[in-house]
Amino acid sequence: MLFNKTNLTGMAAAMAIAIAGGTAQAQETTLTISTWAPPTHGINSVMFPELIRLIEEATEGRVTAEMKYNLAPPPAQADIVSDGIADITWIAHGYTPGRFPSASMAELPGFGGSSEALAVAYWRTFEQFFAEANEHRDLRVLAVHTHGDGMLHSSTRIENLDQVAGMKFRVGGGVAGHVGEALGLSAINVPAPRVYETLASNAADGAMMPMEAKVGFRLTEVAPHSYDMPSGFYRTSMATVMNQDAFDALRPEDQAALNELFGEELSRITGAMWDQFDEEGLTASEAAGTNTMTIASEADQLAWAETANSIVDEIVDGISATGIDGDAAYAFFRSEFDRLNTEQ
Repeated sequence: MLFNKTNLTGMAAAMAIAIAGGTAQAQETTLTISTWAPPTHGINSVMFPELIRLIEEATEGRVTAEMKYNLAPPPAQADIVSDGIADITWIAHGYTPGRFPSASMAELPGFGGSSEALAVAYWRTFEQFFAEANEHRDLRVLAVHTHGDGMLHSSTRIENLDQVAGMKFRVGGGVAGHVGEALGLSAINVPAPRVYETLASNAADGAMMPMEAKVGFRLTEVAPHSYDMPSGFYRTSMATVMNQDAFDALRPEDQAALNELFGEELSRITGAMWDQFDEEGLTASEAAGTNTMTIASEADQLAWAETANSIVDEIVDGISATGIDGDAAYAFFRSEFDRLNTEQ
């Protein structure tokens, strides 16, 4: 299932008609959604508006939500929801190192392909292996997902992996850091909203980000050249979370209705949106005229596969050290993703 801005415009119009017809009078609860990426980012222009629509639909208009920007920086999003400053947000697990160790499994290299398939496989793995670890503590996890395949976007064209050693790249947290180190990149750690200014000022040569960043963070302008590893360099694990007290305060029938939406279904919907965001990024890159895409050669793919296997072993061992059966979880995750990805 794909969602786009054109569809969303129609959805918004239909919702306005519904409100005019009396839905507004039925509203009892307005939840606050904290968000931190630019308004142009697909999470804010597509995902959260669609989530609001789905919440209203599921609760027959009794529950709605509104988005608020800049309530806290990205690493503090989980805390402000836990503290009740906001009711819902999306978090990038790697922004708070050590807090969500199991999330690193969804970031591993080798999961190139559909973000929708990965989100569903991730939710099933989360339920079966990770939920009992209670890493999110008092937060209710509504969905787990990742952005699309992470790529190398740079100001100069990269033809092969031997070129990147020593280049200054914005590298995110989590497994992305391991990947950057393995590639020999000189890592610059800045949050995603600051990537554009970092590249525009020539403080970095490029950024490790998914294709959607061509639109969401305007990389078409400052990092026109992309290098893609088909098997996948990495992803970034994320979750949509809610304050548990805010959920418990809802009517029992609304809780039941929302539980039908939250979980695997919302994970699938969000994963499908990330696939669409990547498609929009690719389209924007092609339309820019000055952007290029280089696909890793067979030699680079073989060389990366050996490195990727070492990273997988290291991360899985680290997860096992927390008390989770890392080998079993990885085997399950891998099997679910491979099957679902093939079906896409």
